Amino acid sequence: MNENRSVFALDGITGMLIATVLLLSILVVLTTLGLGVQNANATNYYKIENEKSIKMFSTENAKHVVDVK
Repeated sequence: MNENRSVFALDGITGMLIATVLLLSILVVLTTLGLGVQNANATNYYKIENEKSIKMFSTENAKHVVDVK
């Protein structure tokens, strides 16, 4: 049994390094995508039209918000 062991097998140091690099690359990709979405929406302004006709409890309130872009 002991003659099949290897430090550099996929269940040893090599596997740990592959898993670490994979997780770090996923982290970098998701962070980059998140920052891109945040930058795109940071300059996305909204304007509220007809403020006087907005009711407190109404599903029609979304129609008053207009995207400026």
